[in-house]
Amino acid sequence: MLNEILLVTYVSYIVMLEYRNKVWAYEYMAFARRVGELWEPFCKLPFEFPVKKLKLIEAPDFQKVQEGIKKKTLEHIAALSITNDEKRMLNYYYAIPWELVDSGEIKLKLDLHFEQNGNHYNCDFKSGFSSNEKGNTNRLLLVGSIYQSLGQNEENILFVRQEEEQNNHYLQTLKNSPYWSCYCASDCYSKIAEFTGFNLRTWLDNNVDWKNDISSEFRRHLEDNELIGYLTW
Repeated sequence: MLNEILLVTYVSYIVMLEYRNKVWAYEYMAFARRVGELWEPFCKLPFEFPVKKLKLIEAPDFQKVQEGIKKKTLEHIAALSITNDEKRMLNYYYAIPWELVDSGEIKLKLDLHFEQNGNHYNCDFKSGFSSNEKGNTNRLLLVGSIYQSLGQNEENILFVRQEEEQNNHYLQTLKNSPYWSCYCASDCYSKIAEFTGFNLRTWLDNNVDWKNDISSEFRRHLEDNELIGYLTW
């Protein structure tokens, strides 16, 4: 069934890209964004129809996570062998950063959340990292740090379509942080196979040939505008 779903999905992608380009020719930003929008759900299909046992789960609610952290910390302060005035000062200063956090809503939802062998995996898919990724990188660092604070059974994984050297320093920032495990290109597909039991890399090699499956007109447009590389899956 997964094989058939992947085939239908791939064909639908070709049709969508072809006819969008006929109506409104793709330029760099629009095509890069669109490929990312298509690649992510395609890679998620083996998780939705897995060979190995895993369970898709929902992201935790930040407000509940926040309440849990506050409760434990305030209980710890209350149990300290210090004066009541010192406890009041600690509570006062502890509340300040939370007021800053509450000024903007934090969403813990990523592209994919699943449970396997007692561990929770929080995953984000990126087609590639370019010059405009600073805001997204900072958000992923913040969200990754929150998940890490929840316990040792939380693991954050970043799947990247492009080869590592094709991405800029924002990917390295995430890779070198203590919060994210990053997998690019072939390593990405190997990790997906490890979790799901389905080798998406082999399936792509046997079934997908973007350059020859799209029309010659669309291929020329992508080549003339140096966009064909985005169809390297």
